[in-house]
Amino acid sequence: MTFDPVLLIELLILGLCSGFLAGLLGIGGGMLMVPILTWMLSKQGVDADMAVKMAIATSMATIMFTSISSVRAHHKRGAVRWDLVRGLAPGILIGGLIAGAGIFALLKGAWLALFFAGFVSFSAFQMLLNKKPAPSRQMPGTAGQIGAGAGIGMLSGLVGAGGGFVSVPFMTWCNVAMHNAVATSAALGFPIALANTLGYVVGGWHLAPALPGAVGYLFMPALLVIAAASVTMAPLGARAAHAMNVAQLKRAFAMLLFVLAAYMLYKGLS
Repeated sequence: MTFDPVLLIELLILGLCSGFLAGLLGIGGGMLMVPILTWMLSKQGVDADMAVKMAIATSMATIMFTSISSVRAHHKRGAVRWDLVRGLAPGILIGGLIAGAGIFALLKGAWLALFFAGFVSFSAFQMLLNKKPAPSRQMPGTAGQIGAGAGIGMLSGLVGAGGGFVSVPFMTWCNVAMHNAVATSAALGFPIALANTLGYVVGGWHLAPALPGAVGYLFMPALLVIAAASVTMAPLGARAAHAMNVAQLKRAFAMLLFVLAAYMLYKGLS
């Protein structure tokens, strides 16, 4: 099978959109990428079970590149809480490796699709509610941050997202300012993506390529195209996050997430 030029264009557009959203909302782009990549891979004749897994793994791997680009823009504005990155990162590495190398390979693609649909719907619902945290609530201590990080890394690995859908609400729930939470989430995207991608490589090393250029669960052509496109757009998204009120955009994006979750629910049930 030769590489489809239409697929190349689709991947380029997806990379541009996901990169901008990663910088703007600190979500890593994975919640957008996974359903669309699943659809693209299914069109290429990949088995439904494998298409879901390849979409999740490839989406996660792109976040390594998007995170670096996005966090540089946030860091220049002094928005990244590096103390929180240091506290959460050890747990994230542990949780990510467990998810990527163990749980991910054991679960069927249908269950991963249903899991993705559930968590994306929950994330969208939280965006719509926009609840304010109790004024007295603070981030937990060292042990609590390691535990929270492990949960964030594990959940991210199972749905192929950069963790922003968990880490941003968690940090704002603990009264971290929204722009700090988004910037810190972007910084956390790198250890999340690194740990899970290593796990996917270990877990899928024995698999025959489902498409030309596939290495286990990773679809390398998609990884390269999306990463190159998203890296160019992530800084623009980060700058936009500091220049605009994102409340209305978050509500619109939440509605899009419900649509994408419905598609993944359909894939999981069918």
